[in-house]
Amino acid sequence: MATAGMIVLWAGMLAPALVAQVSSYGDKQMGPTNDKPPSILDGVGIAQHLNQQLPLNLSFTDDAGKQVMLSSYFGKRPAILALVYYQCPMLCSEELNGLTGALQMVDEIPGRDFNVIVVSIDPTEGTDLAAAKKRSYVKRYGHPETAAGWHFMTGTQANIDALTKAVGFGYVKIPGPDGKLTQFAHASSIQIVTPEGKLAQYYMGVEYSPKDLRLGLAEASANRIGSPVDNILTYCYHYDPKTNTHSLIVARVVQMGGFLTVVLLGGFMLLMFRRDYRQTHQPAREAKVNG
Repeated sequence: MATAGMIVLWAGMLAPALVAQVSSYGDKQMGPTNDKPPSILDGVGIAQHLNQQLPLNLSFTDDAGKQVMLSSYFGKRPAILALVYYQCPMLCSEELNGLTGALQMVDEIPGRDFNVIVVSIDPTEGTDLAAAKKRSYVKRYGHPETAAGWHFMTGTQANIDALTKAVGFGYVKIPGPDGKLTQFAHASSIQIVTPEGKLAQYYMGVEYSPKDLRLGLAEASANRIGSPVDNILTYCYHYDPKTNTHSLIVARVVQMGGFLTVVLLGGFMLLMFRRDYRQTHQPAREAKVNG
């Protein structure tokens, strides 16, 4: 019974650790297995332009179909900026899911303490898509009363280019499954922006620490600029549009983690059973020998 209890306890401790290992920040850096990324990714990346002033004179279309100046979201409070595209088949949803999940665990409230600004890098996407995404993520966040703090934007190619250049967000258009240039290879990050519209902090990947977000928003509120972070990138890119290899790589990481869990747990149980067997039968053998 003691051994069984130890096994259950060990398994309970091991499983979360391995799950965390499989889904940790480093493991989500999906990419090619060789040392050099594909040439198509040469224009893809995040250059951290800390203290860079965003071009607040740019005009975008909001999720209600209205033309708004970027400056209308600044002046009083900081903002979290995410550059995505709404029909992204993979990474963008993970990025927004990670952001929303982290925001659920901070005390600051969208619309009161900061704004969430999501801008599509695809000029062909319109208001309907932006509005649908906003509804989805406000619902996911669980506080519909904060809807006024979430802004999902679309814009022209010129304005998108001006914003992505200021942020240091490099991306390239790539073929989708139909062979048409309808998808984008890009990296994943969110940016904290001061009330003055200056880039204060970058957070890479698709999972974000609530503690870091809270600290980043607090510092940005005081117009303080943060420090560069490790530029470990998570790419959104179909290596093969027909087979969706990127998704397959993610699945393999999860499968390997599950296999490792089974192997380690099985090995541990075998050792425990062997130890119990020896402890049970050794006294009997010794008594027989002594008798």
